[in-house]
Amino acid sequence: MTALTPALLVLVRHAESARNIAKKGSVYFADDAARQVVRGVPDHLIELTPDGRKQAAQTGQAIRSRFGAFDYVFTSGYARTEQTAAAILDAYPEVERSRMRVKTELFIRERDPGFAYDMTTAEAEAAFPWLNEYWQTFGGFMARPPGGESLADVTGRVHMFLNAIARDHAGQKIMVVTHGGTLRCFRFLLEGWSYSQAQSWPEGGSPANCGVTTYRAADDRLELQDYNQVYWTVGSPADGI
Repeated sequence: MTALTPALLVLVRHAESARNIAKKGSVYFADDAARQVVRGVPDHLIELTPDGRKQAAQTGQAIRSRFGAFDYVFTSGYARTEQTAAAILDAYPEVERSRMRVKTELFIRERDPGFAYDMTTAEAEAAFPWLNEYWQTFGGFMARPPGGESLADVTGRVHMFLNAIARDHAGQKIMVVTHGGTLRCFRFLLEGWSYSQAQSWPEGGSPANCGVTTYRAADDRLELQDYNQVYWTVGSPADGI
């Protein structure tokens, strides 16, 4: 019987980024001083911190030991996912790396944060005084940040990506290096979450930097094996994109 899904799908959140540190897990910057290091840098160019590079390197050693080589490695094309993937792949000897194809996939990028991307909390509240009530009404899965995407929007493109790898990479081992919000969309689709389950991460459920989530093929579907395994010992897990 022909396989209808990848044999293995490993999802990795990117390592610690400069913006993770600057925002300290908050939706907006606390103040102007907090955002100065990354102000004006578009989301796709935000890079890893030195600790983030170490996290990715340590994670790479564990991933190689646990899973061996992959057929394909996909990144979102954002600097922080490309740097994370490169550090992970450094754990592999050249003969193994040469057999793994690395590809950029626009569909697995982080949600578009919209107009408030570089704002402080005070600025966002002044510019969008209605936003908190709107967010409370529609919830964290359906609501769109002004000028940006909802997680429901992101789920649409993740769905197209999953269909593509089922079609083109059935029976193969796939690693995806992506973002925290996008990971929630993967779980919504792969695990059949309800809208209420997808509204927010449960307490303690946010994926850590370089957290590793594993799905294996079972009866022509991908079944969760484990979630958010952390293999590094430097720094501390950070929330955010």
